[in-house]
This record gives sequence, C-alpha cells and structure tokens, in this order.
Amino acid sequence: MSDLPLTFVEYSGYISIIKVVVFLILFFLWLPLIGWVYKDSRTVGTKEVFWTAIVFGTAAAAAIIWLLVPVFIIGMLFYLIAVTATSISYVMHRNARVPEFDKVLTAEHIKGLFDNETKKLDTLKGLIFITANNNEVPMPEPKTPDFFGYKVAYDIFTDAIWRRASDIMFSPTHQNYNVIYYVDGAALKQPTITKEQMEYFIRFVKSLADLDINERRKPQKGKFRIYQNKENIEWEITTAGSTAGEQIRLKQTTQQNIIRLIDIGLTPDQYEQLNKISEVKQGLFIIAGPKKTGVTTTFYALLRNHDAFINNINTLERQPTVELPNITQNVFGLSDTGTTTYAKKLQAMIRMEPDIVGIADCQDAETAQIACTAAKNGKIVYVTLEADNVIGALGRWMKLVGDGNLAADTLLGISNQRLLRKLCNECKQAYEPNRELLRKFNITAEKAKVFYRPGKVQYNKHGKPATCENCQGTGFVGRMGVFEIITINDELRDVIKQSKLLSEIGTQFRRAKMLYLQEQALRKVIDGTTAVNEMVRILSTPKKK
Repeated sequence: MSDLPLTFVEYSGYISIIKVVVFLILFFLWLPLIGWVYKDSRTVGTKEVFWTAIVFGTAAAAAIIWLLVPVFIIGMLFYLIAVTATSISYVMHRNARVPEFDKVLTAEHIKGLFDNETKKLDTLKGLIFITANNNEVPMPEPKTPDFFGYKVAYDIFTDAIWRRASDIMFSPTHQNYNVIYYVDGAALKQPTITKEQMEYFIRFVKSLADLDINERRKPQKGKFRIYQNKENIEWEITTAGSTAGEQIRLKQTTQQNIIRLIDIGLTPDQYEQLNKISEVKQGLFIIAGPKKTGVTTTFYALLRNHDAFINNINTLERQPTVELPNITQNVFGLSDTGTTTYAKKLQAMIRMEPDIVGIADCQDAETAQIACTAAKNGKIVYVTLEADNVIGALGRWMKLVGDGNLAADTLLGISNQRLLRKLCNECKQAYEPNRELLRKFNITAEKAKVFYRPGKVQYNKHGKPATCENCQGTGFVGRMGVFEIITINDELRDVIKQSKLLSEIGTQFRRAKMLYLQEQALRKVIDGTTAVNEMVRILSTPKKK
C-alpha cells in the first residue's frame, strides 16, 4: 500500500474508488481534446505538431503533478487550470485566424449550440434578397463566408425596416464601423459593427447591386430589392473610398404615392391660397426651403394640382424623385453638361409650348430670366429655390433675375417650409408647460394649458424596457410640412418694386397677415401634433462650417 500515490489513499489506508473514477474520467476527456486540436490546427492552417505537442505535454505533466500532490482536490484544480489555460490559448490563436462565423467559444457560438439550427435557418426565409438583375438569391450553405454575409445583411435590414429607417450610413473608423439610421429625417446612432462583419456585408450587398466587389476606392452606385411581408422594398447603395475604409450609404428608393396638395400639411387658409394658382392664366410661384425639407414634394403636389389632361405640363429636373403620371419630366444629366446648359435646355423645353413649367433647383441668372419671361408670356411657372425663409427667397430671386420690375410683375407668391416630426399617438405624454416657456413664445396660458412630448421609456413587470411598437421608441411617427406663404397682389407688387430694403418688404408681408414658420409650427405644438423641442430643432439655423 505504501507504493500507491498518496492522493488515492485515505487516512484509513484504503484506496478511494471515487477519486480513481474522477481521475480516469478527467484524464480520458483530455484525449478527444488532443484529437480536435490536431485536426482543427490542420484545417485552419496553423502549426498542428506544435499545438498538439503543447496541449498533450501540458495535460500529461499536469496529470503527473496531480498524482504527486498529497491533497487530491488541489491536484485536480491544478490539472483543470493547466488544461483549460492551454486550450483557451489555442482557441484564441485559432480564432484570430478564422472569420467570425467560424470562431468557437464566442458568445454567438455558445448561443448557437442551444439554438435549433433548422428553426434558425427558417427565420432567415422571412426576407428575400433580389439582385439588380431581378434574380432571387438562394440561402448559402451554413458556416460559409457567403452565409455569414447573408446573415449579417438579414440582421441589418430586418432591424432597419422595423425601425422605419429610410437611410443607413456606415462610416469606417480605424477599429470598426459607426452606424446611423435616418428615421423621419432624424439621425439615430446605432451600435457599432466590427470591420470583419462589415467586410462580409459589403461583399454581399455589392453582389446584390452588381457592383465591382474588388473596387474599394472609386465611388459606385447600384440598386437591389428586398421582399418582405408581400412587399418589395427597393434600396440604392452608394459606396466611396476613405482613408479608414469603404463608406457605404443605403437609401430606400421605393416609390411612394405622390402626395396631393391637400395632404402636405397646409392650413385651410394656406391650401386655399395655393389652390387658387390653378385658376390663374400666367405667373411664377417660388417654392423655397433648405435641403431635405420636402420642397420637391410640394413642387410635385402643385404641379399635380393642375389637370394634366387639359394642360401640357413639363418639368426640368436634375434628378427626379418620382415619376409623375401624364407629366413630361425632362432631366438635365451628366451627358448634357458638355453640350448645353440648364438655361438652354429650359429654353428648348419652353419652345415646345407647355402650358405649365416646373423648374427644379434654379441656380443661375439665365435660367431665372427665362423663367420670368415664360411667366410673362402666358405660362404658369413653378420654381424651387434653396432659402431659409420667404424674404430670403425673394431676395435671392430678385438678385438672380436682375430686374426688380420683371420679378415683381410675374410673381404669384412664395412659400417656405420645414418638415416636423409628428408625435406618436400611442405613447406621447401630456405635461403642463411652464410660464417662462409660454412667455418666450408669446403664448397665453389659456391658449396652451397642455403640451405634449415623446413618451418616456416604459418598463414591463420584469424590469425590461418595453419599446412602443408604433414608433419603435423614437417618440415620433411620420412627418408633416409646416409653411409660411405669401401670395402677391397688386399692392404688394408695388411694394416690391419701390422698396430698397428687404426688411421693408417683410413689414408689408406681415401687414398682409403672413405668419412666420415659428408661428405656424407653434400651432402644431399647441394642438398636440408635435413637441416644442422638435419645433426648435427644425427651425434652428445650422452652423456653417
């Protein structure tokens, strides 16, 4: 008995069967590990002899030390720690050499061990990718690079569509990718994505859009579709190189129903003002606003307010947003820049004798002068301009035309606008505004007893945040236009001709009962359609860099 290892001998001098069994079990569990390390190291292309020897030698030495240590439990712990540490070292080494989907002992891998693989694959069938060539993409074989790209794309698009994102921006940094969703015109930062995941995602979406996968510096643009819940969603992908990596922007381009004039958010008085333009015989109306404020939507709504079967309607645009039925849309594209100008193309279009002319994004004096001449000679002309307010739009237009009398004689009116997010009716919360806030906006307490704001995060009985299914936690659903509008009568026409300062014209516009954007937006706040902070956000003038 004295020749037996001490760890197996109890104080009574007998061998402990339990200890022997534990030793043998842990010892023989080590043997499959050796086999896996040998096969796996060959598969991933690392030094199989070196790593097999390391794991084998460490486990053998630890087993011998275990037998020699007098206290069984201490020897066993040493053995487990040694074998585990060596195994983890190998796993870290091999994980650094393989793609994300092939890594082991990660959170995703461990979670996948408990998931039903069939059910997991079935969930991916809820979204179908369709290439630029209208070919449906079959699901790739699991645990392949193509499948990993497919899975990352599925996760991104499923989340983005649920959150109602119209645009997704992926910006590379030296370590990962920043992700921003644009929902109802507002930028919402999302969790970052690793560069490795993005590489597979970029390859996948480039393939969908039939772009050059290997080109990472030159800009590329393409389109593809996603089919989900019996609905086709079109996406446009734009890529551009940068020092940190490839930038990607995804934009929903699914054609929406063209909004009618009555649906763009005008007050009843404003609708009546704009609706009357369809009854006049000639003149020019300016639709103004900063970029991305819905100017094009208003432009199209005004054009469609005319009967396209009775009138010949033509537009000149650099990049049409949607196709307008029964309206001829002329595009000034890259092919035109070397042969003609925007003004000359407009002149050629007017020679075709349209009744109504739409000019998108007027930027030069020659185009403005041709537009005024057309309005003077029996045509209704709509022009879009970039400006912060009605007075600013008037000042810019008069400068472009260069003839105050011509500009005033042909002008029917000017609109300026912004887009306000609408509060979610499911989770918005009422509160009593403080007097200082009311005083700041010159509102009486009787007129505004209750304001509304986005709902705060609600928690379920388990203490987890419960996201509002209607707004996905943003507090807002959809947007509406808010406008300041002036229609020009003979009296105001004379004011424009005679006044030397825009401020003088602005004073007369106020006397003609033109309400400013802030006043119109305040009405939306008072009636509970939007929040004060949203009004302040959209009316704040962005700082020029």
